[in-house]
Amino acid sequence: MTKALEGIRYLLLRRWLVLILAFAASVRFVNLGRPDELVFDEIYYVDGAKDFLKYAVEVENGKSEFIVHPPIGKWVIALGIKLFGDNSFGWRFSTALLGTLSILFIYLISKHLFNSEKWALLSAALVSLDGLHLVMSRTSLLDMTLMFFILVGLYALIKENFWLAGFLFGLALATKWSAVYYIAIFGVYYLARDIYRIHLNEESKVRNYLKITALRAAELVILPLSTYVATWIGWFNSTLGWSRNWGVENAGLLPNALRSFWHYQSEILYFHTHLTENHSYEAKAWSWLIMYRPTSFFYETPKGCGAASCAQEVLAMGTPVLWWSAAISLVILVVLWFKNKQWSTGFILLAVSAGYLPWFVFPQRTTFTFYAVVFEPWLIMAFVAVLRNYYLSSLGNPKLKFYSIIFITCVITANFVYHFPIFVGQITTYDDWNSLMWFKKWI
Repeated sequence: MTKALEGIRYLLLRRWLVLILAFAASVRFVNLGRPDELVFDEIYYVDGAKDFLKYAVEVENGKSEFIVHPPIGKWVIALGIKLFGDNSFGWRFSTALLGTLSILFIYLISKHLFNSEKWALLSAALVSLDGLHLVMSRTSLLDMTLMFFILVGLYALIKENFWLAGFLFGLALATKWSAVYYIAIFGVYYLARDIYRIHLNEESKVRNYLKITALRAAELVILPLSTYVATWIGWFNSTLGWSRNWGVENAGLLPNALRSFWHYQSEILYFHTHLTENHSYEAKAWSWLIMYRPTSFFYETPKGCGAASCAQEVLAMGTPVLWWSAAISLVILVVLWFKNKQWSTGFILLAVSAGYLPWFVFPQRTTFTFYAVVFEPWLIMAFVAVLRNYYLSSLGNPKLKFYSIIFITCVITANFVYHFPIFVGQITTYDDWNSLMWFKKWI
């Protein structure tokens, strides 16, 4: 009887997962082509994706074009264009798919970290209710692809599949260079962990230290870098790529192609370390968690809302109540980690730190709030971890704690529904749009 009840409970919980994923897919794919034009930096990445399909490199007016981001994110966009055509749905299909799949992996990761189906479902549900995750899933930028490969790479690390993790981190690095912080931080973490285990349990320590160091370096350094270089195969095979013939014109010891490639990468590094242009929607890293200055991807004043003045916007903003709650939870989780040193708590904090803290090192660089989507799943898992700790604590009435968690989830859901029009570019009256702008900095 007990086994039968457990089986029924398992099926019901799995049904909840299916419902969450179905909801996530529906809000990401329905009217995905709206707005039916390129928004924000889609003008760069969609153009690059179309160039890849035609030339395997990026060009402008038939000539080499200097591009500051590696190829994989644009190849992902190109896949959607190849499948569904050069239209707004085709541009955004791949990121919508990765955004939906990421929620499945958030469930799998949370299930492992919390050892609980219910808390894993809550993590997945909350991410499906986040506005920033939704906007980035419906926009053909690079950040959702970056987040996806990092997320799945960290899941591979949790499952101790280091070779797969190294490959996925290589794809993340080949999407945006900021993946290097995850590679460095988690590479050092797992190496330190393994050396410590050898220190406790092994006798032939020096030999085993060298062995594990070489192995982790191969898995989490050499493989990601090799994967990164391999993703530039279109550039190596082309004569149109920017800097492709630099090595021919500048003699050196290495083969021409490698010297040209090194020169290109050094120019990309220079660009990223000297990007200080002013932008009306730039936001410093300290402000991301509180959604102080979200990024407007699109705004127009169309007709057809039944009022004299209409508005249509896509605002890359997290669901406010969810993000504010998660920001508070992050502080609480740090305190809890110092108190109990739980591995799952430390892993979540490390994942948030790898995506967030490095941006404080470059205060002069032009940055945007939507960069936070890379560590957004882990921020929400931090919130769930605090809710779980609260629920499992000996303090308070269990039933009251349960209903309070249900209440905050309902408030977040209501907040998501309330701001939904500006997440998906719905046409509203100007007065309705203005009511969604809670702060002047959101305009």
